[in-house]
Amino acid sequence: MTTKKDALNWFEIFVNDFDRAKRFYETILKTSLTDCAMEDMKMSMFPSQCPNGVGGAITQMPGVTGGAGGTLVYLNVEGDLDGVISRIPKAGGAITKPRTSIGEHGFIAIFKDTEGNVVGLHSIK
Repeated sequence: MTTKKDALNWFEIFVNDFDRAKRFYETILKTSLTDCAMEDMKMSMFPSQCPNGVGGAITQMPGVTGGAGGTLVYLNVEGDLDGVISRIPKAGGAITKPRTSIGEHGFIAIFKDTEGNVVGLHSIK
């Protein structure tokens, strides 16, 4: 497996009206988005060079709305995800979603930084 060297790993643009948002992005980008589902989320992915490039999707999930602050960026963690997670509270942040398996795609965690920004972490391990 190739090791990623980029800071950005994944992004999600949260939407309220999934079908409307999908039509919008397909129209303006003149491309097709690929539907997929993960747990309780409805997603449609932008074309990308995953797993070695940066990928992203429009996402609809309970408890999250589109609008201001409606984009989630996942930072790439190439080594010790648990170590990064453990340092977040000590540095003044808060874990909002602990280490969670996303199957063959690895693991994610979500945190709130000292400025109130919500940021995701992704690791294959």
